[in-house]
Amino acid sequence: MTKMLQIALREFLSTVATKGFIFGMLFTPLMIGIMIAVMPLLFNDKPPKIDGELALVDPTGQVLDGVRSYLEREAIAARRDDFKQQIREQTPPQLDRLGVTAAVAENAVEQALGEVPSIHVVAVDAGADLEPEKALLYQGTIEDGGRLALAVVRPNAVHKAAGDETFGTYELFVREKLDDRIVDEIKDGLRHSILDARVRGAGLDHGWITELTSMERVRSTTVTVTGELETNELLNLLLPAGFMILLLLSVLMGGQYLMTTTIEEKSSRVVEVLLSAVSPMQLMTGKILGQMCVGLLVMLVYAGMGIVGLVTFALFGLLDLWLFAYLIIFYLIAYFVLGSFMAAIGAAVNEPREAQAFMMPIMLVVMIPWLLWMPILRDPNSLFATVASFLPPINTFVMLLRLTSTTPPPFWQVWISIGIGLASVYAALWLAAKVFRVGLLLHGKPPSFSTLIRWVRMA
Repeated sequence: MTKMLQIALREFLSTVATKGFIFGMLFTPLMIGIMIAVMPLLFNDKPPKIDGELALVDPTGQVLDGVRSYLEREAIAARRDDFKQQIREQTPPQLDRLGVTAAVAENAVEQALGEVPSIHVVAVDAGADLEPEKALLYQGTIEDGGRLALAVVRPNAVHKAAGDETFGTYELFVREKLDDRIVDEIKDGLRHSILDARVRGAGLDHGWITELTSMERVRSTTVTVTGELETNELLNLLLPAGFMILLLLSVLMGGQYLMTTTIEEKSSRVVEVLLSAVSPMQLMTGKILGQMCVGLLVMLVYAGMGIVGLVTFALFGLLDLWLFAYLIIFYLIAYFVLGSFMAAIGAAVNEPREAQAFMMPIMLVVMIPWLLWMPILRDPNSLFATVASFLPPINTFVMLLRLTSTTPPPFWQVWISIGIGLASVYAALWLAAKVFRVGLLLHGKPPSFSTLIRWVRMA
């Protein structure tokens, strides 16, 4: 027992004390910090100053005035002011603690949208030849009043023609490399004006219809034993993903280090020296325990960062603390299963390149919960999700996903999954021990899957 603990301590310290591990641990928070600093600069992608014309062919005679009014410089500015007002009203008060105030958000919107464009709408006769009008789209520039776009409204866009089942629409021709934000503004103007003309043609009032069909968005309230909190829909979606990432990252990082160190020690013949003092089982167990602590350290560090973020945004009350206990339990199960396979692979091959063929099936299995993440999250108590939470080695990932959903599974299902996981740990360690014992001292051609099966039978 003492020798196994010594090997485990050696594995742990030889991994966490390296510059590569420290850099890897700091890389993710460093990248997050860089993105927070860089994002405001990315929002500074202002479109060029626009001062051009939109040519409109309107055979209906009912769309031109509406488009002209919608695209007036003052009207565009007013809509942007309304949008900034909505941001001001909807900015969560928790963001003030991070300095992300409504004013900052409004400034980001102004930088993204740029200066209010000047779009002059000119009428083109319905019977005019469109080719000369299109030719103006590649003449002049958008800064000197050149042609920005040509819109051709269909004759039946406002009133259906005899025998038509649907209304017509419009065609839009734009100049090369016209900013997509300007194109969207023109499309919105055409859509709004055509719909308004249809409503007027039906003898109705557009404003009255809008009022009848509009309703203020209502946010739900989550009731907990500690009180009532406003439901955070984003948190309900990201919380399962966060726990899944924690579990997957820590398991894969610990397993990857385990496989790498085993391959390095085997190829450098260091393992032969180690086996002169300890048995293969003691060596494998010690290495698994040591790298398990590495993965656990990774999980605790990133989980701590997540808790700090939740506390900062005053969202920690929405989190069930039992989830962290289950996270550790499922981590231990998932690590021992996958880590055992990693140790067996490391003992069977001579260099990392040879391990790729054996790693592929393991990675495909691990990625199954990610591929099925949304269906399971949408219906965590479906037959498929329930069955998948009892199938090793993905049961730990699926059950954790169900636990972090809005409708967690019954208590008995959780512990049945844990029991099945413990049985799979025993089976994985048993298989890995046989491969580890035989393959550790063998060199030369890497074994095939059939060879590994033969090793298990003969060991």
